[in-house]
Amino acid sequence: MKYKDYYETLGIPRDADLDQIKKAYRKLARTHHPDVSKAPGAEACFKEAAEAYATLKDTAKRAAYDELGHPQPGAEFSPPPQWQQDFSTSGQSFEDIDLADLLAAMGRGRQGAGRAAMPVKGRDFETGITITLADARRGTSVNLNLQDGTGERTLEVTIAPGARQDQKLRLRGKGGKGLHGGADGDIYLQISLAPHPVFRPDGLDLYFDLALAPWEAALGAEVQVPTLDGPVLLTVPAGTRSGRKLRLRGRGLRDGHSDLYAIVHIDVPSTLTEPERALYLELARISHFNPRAATP
Repeated sequence: MKYKDYYETLGIPRDADLDQIKKAYRKLARTHHPDVSKAPGAEACFKEAAEAYATLKDTAKRAAYDELGHPQPGAEFSPPPQWQQDFSTSGQSFEDIDLADLLAAMGRGRQGAGRAAMPVKGRDFETGITITLADARRGTSVNLNLQDGTGERTLEVTIAPGARQDQKLRLRGKGGKGLHGGADGDIYLQISLAPHPVFRPDGLDLYFDLALAPWEAALGAEVQVPTLDGPVLLTVPAGTRSGRKLRLRGRGLRDGHSDLYAIVHIDVPSTLTEPERALYLELARISHFNPRAATP
C-alpha cells in the first residue's frame, strides 16, 4: 500500500482544525469538480481531495492516520500492528483494501486480545452532480462513477421532481462496504442546477424577464411566454408598470407547488415610422400623464 499525504493534498498544516479542513476541501472541490473543470487531471484531483477530506474530518480516522507517521508520499509501507488485531479473521489481505478502509478499521475497529473484531461502518462518499432546470422539474436519473476499495463502479440515482440548487441527498447504504458486520457507508450527493438562457431559479420558483411594448402595458394584452413545459398565453393587465411581477401558478421547479414569475420591462421602438411618430406626438399633446409627478 502506498502512503498518501492528505495534509499536503488539501494544502493545510498537520495541526489544522476542522474549519481549516472544510475550507480547504471546498476550495479544491470548486476548482477541480468534473462539472466545473475540464482540465486534464481535474477529476483525479477532485477524488484525492474528497478522500483526504473524508479522513481528516473524522476524529477517529484522523487519529489513526496520524499514527502511520509521515512517510514520503507514494512510499510503500507495511501493515501497522493494528492490522493483525483488526483483520486477522476477516479473510482479507493487506493488498485487498485501500488506505481509507485501513484507517476506518484502525479508528473504529480496535479490539482487545481474544475479542471478536468490532463492526466498522463502510466509507462515506461526497460528490456533486449538475442537472438542467427541465430535469429538476420533471425528475431524472443520473449515473455516478465511484472509486472505492473494490475498484470503479457505476450507480444509477433517481432524482425526484422538484430538485433545487444546492439540495443535498443522502443515499443510505450506497457507499463503501462495511467490515465485520458493520453497516455500509452512505453517499452524500449535492445538486447543482445548470445555468439557463431564460430562467433564473430562486428556491423552487423561477423568474424570467418579459419585454412589453408601451401599448401592451397600457392597454393590457395576451402574450405568449416560455415555460419549462412549453409556451403558454399570459394575460397582461391594463396599466402594468415596469418591474411588476406577473405570476404563472404551478410553473416552477415543483409542479403545482412553485411558481414562475415574469418580470415586466417596458421597451420602446428604437426607430419610428412617420405614422408612428405622429401618433406619439398626438399622445404627448393630449395626455396629462406625468411619470415624475410623485418625485420630490
